[in-house]
Amino acid sequence: MKTSTVWKTNMSFAGECNGNTVSMDAKPPLGKAEGMTPKELVVIGLSGCTAMDVIALMKKHKQEVKTLNVEADVTKSSGGYPEVFTHIKLTFNAEGNIEKDKLIESVTLSQTKYCGVSAMLAKALPIDYKVVLNGEEIATGKAFA
Repeated sequence: MKTSTVWKTNMSFAGECNGNTVSMDAKPPLGKAEGMTPKELVVIGLSGCTAMDVIALMKKHKQEVKTLNVEADVTKSSGGYPEVFTHIKLTFNAEGNIEKDKLIESVTLSQTKYCGVSAMLAKALPIDYKVVLNGEEIATGKAFA
């Protein structure tokens, strides 16, 4: 994989990889918040990686997923720089005609075997998750535990 980050103006940058571009910017007063920050992109990458795993596995199991929303609640260090993530809590909210065991298995496999972003981050900080199906919490776990 080869990427490039190009400075545009002020604190605005464009990240490029494989012909795709994402805008990055700092929060005011340094930037104008016209793009996500690099740390936000890390969390979006984690959520996207694991969501893709789960949907792929649910399709394999022929489950009727109506919606899947992966929320990330990130705790950051305080009292010095660099400010880093110290804990991430993922919540997998799924709706549809889904077998509970298939959803739990899909999330667990993503968080313990398949999601490379989760595997990398879990080496630096704890990642906990919970699984919610049609509004009911059905499982909890730890990434790469």
